[in-house]
Amino acid sequence: MFTKIMLFMNILSFMYHGRHNVLNSLACISICDKYLIDKKCIKSALSMFTGANRRFEFKGTFNGAMVYDDYGHHPTEIVATSNSLKNKKYNKSWVVFQPHTYSRTKALLDDFASSLLNFDNIIVLDIYAAREKNVFNISSKDLVDKIVQKGKNAIYIPDFESCVSYLKNNVQKDDIVLTLGAGSVTEIGPMLLDNKES
Repeated sequence: MFTKIMLFMNILSFMYHGRHNVLNSLACISICDKYLIDKKCIKSALSMFTGANRRFEFKGTFNGAMVYDDYGHHPTEIVATSNSLKNKKYNKSWVVFQPHTYSRTKALLDDFASSLLNFDNIIVLDIYAAREKNVFNISSKDLVDKIVQKGKNAIYIPDFESCVSYLKNNVQKDDIVLTLGAGSVTEIGPMLLDNKES
């Protein structure tokens, strides 16, 4: 029985990015089993599950590189997302991170820097202000500096067009590109895919 459970967890892990999705699926299966729901019904429901929008959501490919988008805008979410990369085969990882709000960036600056260290290449866009004005004396350059202090290279690119151009000139076949944040960073993926050729 244990071997079957482990095999099932491996299959789920492949299907759904992240250990949390595996655990959620197993919890659902347990509840369904408790209420004597037919196993075929459980299997059918699991096969139709696509996951939440903007959670390691596949957007397409350009120049042989895979493009994903994720809503992660808190250090804990960023770590969970970077851990999901372990379930993927790729050459180098690229994260395009857009910090969300000045207050959160200021309060969690060190945590944000640490959470981004697991990516091979780090690009930081301007902070998405949302409802705030910058009364916190913070910028994305501060986050880049903090990442560099921690021993990893990162670059600051303020606008989307320059970011897309940089990615097109540097991302290689079999790389993985992940746009990350709760703001308008989600526009980067479609911009990459609209013009697939470098």
